[in-house]
Amino acid sequence: MSAPLIELDHVSRRFSTPRGVVKAVDGVSLAVMPGEVLCLVGESGCGKTTTGKMVTGLVRPSSGRVLFEGRDIWALPEREFKVYRKAVQIVHQDPYASLNPIHTVYQTLSAPLLHHDLAHGRADAVAQITRLLSIVELTPPQEFLDKYPHQLSGGQRQRVSVARALTLSPRLIVADEAVSMVDVSIRVSLLNMLLRLRDELGVTFILITHDLAVAKHFAARNGRIGVMYLGRIVEIGPATQLIHDPLHPYMQALLAAVPEADPDLTRNKEKVKLRSMDVPSLLHLPPGCTFHPRCPLFEEGLCDVVRPELVAVGERRATACHVVARDRAGTIVTRASGAAPANPSATPEVAR
Repeated sequence: MSAPLIELDHVSRRFSTPRGVVKAVDGVSLAVMPGEVLCLVGESGCGKTTTGKMVTGLVRPSSGRVLFEGRDIWALPEREFKVYRKAVQIVHQDPYASLNPIHTVYQTLSAPLLHHDLAHGRADAVAQITRLLSIVELTPPQEFLDKYPHQLSGGQRQRVSVARALTLSPRLIVADEAVSMVDVSIRVSLLNMLLRLRDELGVTFILITHDLAVAKHFAARNGRIGVMYLGRIVEIGPATQLIHDPLHPYMQALLAAVPEADPDLTRNKEKVKLRSMDVPSLLHLPPGCTFHPRCPLFEEGLCDVVRPELVAVGERRATACHVVARDRAGTIVTRASGAAPANPSATPEVAR
């Protein structure tokens, strides 16, 4: 097995606010292999965007390490850090805000090429940009070179954003809600384009989304889904397994909330009865499992005391739930404050 391309080792990120310290990301560990597709899903405020920004080096962790090919990115010499920053790119959610409104498509895409001496003069830059625009399916490319962002549709703007991410031949792209700002009718075409880039260019993808349907489509072919809740990963594994056989109660609740096209399926769909509909504040997280105030599997003296860690419950699959881990894998958890999971060594292996 090849080594991970990017790895998070117990990374956390805290932000100070006038009301207190917010734990945006709390002890996340995972590894992404070269050429892999990983989708991070969860509701707004769960920490998935902050996680993506730490992967790309835009946000420094408060604790923990971000490893690129086994090396801590924040301990790299300046020259090697620049190599890492070129290899890991991001596509932002809002193409209206991420593109400079006074720059043409040519100016936007030529800037990184000329800055890093990847293009020698305008003619070479135009040739490379023409190829990039063809790759992201903006054809004929000559018609887009001199256009400004306001002259493009939302889908075209996002394709320009993807082309900009490709200018430096990245090995990993973090797509942060990359299709949420475009019409539903063109989301699939954008997702298929990104998957084609993985096949043709060997690009690794981390897709951040709150839409389970998007995650299911994007990770359907041997991809993985990681489910985040209040700054932590609560379940991770192959996409098909998580969609068809969710283990963590939070993932079950997310799937139960997805509307069905068939009204009969909607009426007969089994509902997950949560103990509470209120999401705890990030300023005052519950002790033990942060999902326990809402969890239908709650066990007093365990879930409200011991913080669950990711425990292996199958090949390439892990969940952070005491009850599920015990019932699925026979894991024994001590009901004492600060107790460790019975199989702590399983987490790094499953995360890969």
